[in-house]
Amino acid sequence: MLKPVADIQPNTFEFETRALVKPTGFREYDARWWFGHPASQKPPELNLLGVQALGMGLATVIRRAGIGPDIVVGHDFRSYSLAIKLALVSGLMAAGARVRDIGLALSPMAYFGQFALDCPSVAMVTASHNENGWTGVKMGMERPLTFGPNEMATLRNAVLGGDFDLVGGGSYQRVDGMRTRYLDDLTQGVRISRKLKVVAACGNGTAGAFAPQALERIGCEVIPLDVELDHTFPRYNPNPEDMQMLHAIRDKVLETGADVGLGFDGDGDRCGVVDNEGNEIFADKVGVMLARDMSAEHPGARFVVDVKSTGLFMTDPVLQARGASTDYWKTGHSYIKRRVKELGALAGFEKSGHFFFNPPYGRGYDDGLVTAISVCRMLDRNPARSMADLTRALPLTFGSPTMSPHCSDETKYGVVDKVVARFTAMRDAGDKLAGHAIVDLVTVNGVRVVTDDGTWGLVRASSNKPELVVVVESPVSEARKKAMFEAVDAVLRQNPGVGVYNQTI
Repeated sequence: MLKPVADIQPNTFEFETRALVKPTGFREYDARWWFGHPASQKPPELNLLGVQALGMGLATVIRRAGIGPDIVVGHDFRSYSLAIKLALVSGLMAAGARVRDIGLALSPMAYFGQFALDCPSVAMVTASHNENGWTGVKMGMERPLTFGPNEMATLRNAVLGGDFDLVGGGSYQRVDGMRTRYLDDLTQGVRISRKLKVVAACGNGTAGAFAPQALERIGCEVIPLDVELDHTFPRYNPNPEDMQMLHAIRDKVLETGADVGLGFDGDGDRCGVVDNEGNEIFADKVGVMLARDMSAEHPGARFVVDVKSTGLFMTDPVLQARGASTDYWKTGHSYIKRRVKELGALAGFEKSGHFFFNPPYGRGYDDGLVTAISVCRMLDRNPARSMADLTRALPLTFGSPTMSPHCSDETKYGVVDKVVARFTAMRDAGDKLAGHAIVDLVTVNGVRVVTDDGTWGLVRASSNKPELVVVVESPVSEARKKAMFEAVDAVLRQNPGVGVYNQTI
């Protein structure tokens, strides 16, 4: 039957004959499901017939939007990603898509393929930084943009309703040599004169086949760290927002005397940075440094950042002196990417490490290697200053990592609604939060509550995992940061179903 079902037990006749697609896998701006792992008892949310149905639905949605049938597909380095891609391809072709398969790829390489192969659409099989057992697809049909909530809702309805236009006429073409074309495009005309020693950390993910070569081509001395492809991820998940990976980069930087450490996530669209003294720099602070660097060449530049990001984008005196302006927007690569395009911004930055550069720096999509090259070029333009010097030149703030307490997909948005209502009631009643008055509530994505001394805390629902997201920052002191965290957490704990944090301050 073509119409998928939401729940089937594995190792059964039904699992081999029915399409399994759990509805919660259709998220705000990409699709993400638990596919299964031998070490886990958690039942799968998707099977290969469900992936085929997803391909049918995606090609149907694209066709109905009046967009041509050509689509780039690729897959990341996981034990099951190739099988999932081929199931997706069979569904795409059944609904008339002309598939251009670029093979093993980074997500930004697939986005590049849209331009290089003149294809309007893309479907990249990746679970990004999620743990083994997860899979997903990043999709788009208007380069350089990827799907947002409206497109995801349309796709969800088509797939779950079995509403497919199986017109046939699809085709398949394997495209060889895209890795070389992508690396050539990244590094063309880029050559740094400063002798930089760079740790390239890939967590044994897909970026290991790309990042060291790209950095070597621009003139860096590369110190590889976990660059061997190994889909068991033996040391840690390739996630440059995770402290375990950042600490591993720190140790290698200190061991080797490197000028900078750069870490890439599983599908290569994010980059994390560790300075020459071993300090992990949160990506939003890296964004401020890059905004300073770019605004020196482009005074009056406009930037877009997500609501998890530091307040320095608004208050930094260097950015103010150069006439830079910043728009705070919804967290999520599709949201920021679209906002950067809408506003004609020079660049967009997310605290997660997704950075988006418009011309002359990039094509508007997120690419961790473009970010890494931009960091190296910034250091090249500041030959007398180290990465730590550039960090210390920023006004001091005290920020937390991104903290993610478990909360089910079915309940997380309701919890956030209650937290927003609670903070709104506190503000309206004149109640203080951690001893200070609430002066602003930014509710474009969850709630960012700001007090009268500039300290703020954020609560929002994760768009791709059953989690909430909590971030706090204070321009005053470490103590104020901790006080804000405790106050925000106290409000959060008024709601059942909120689990423990993956990490805390």
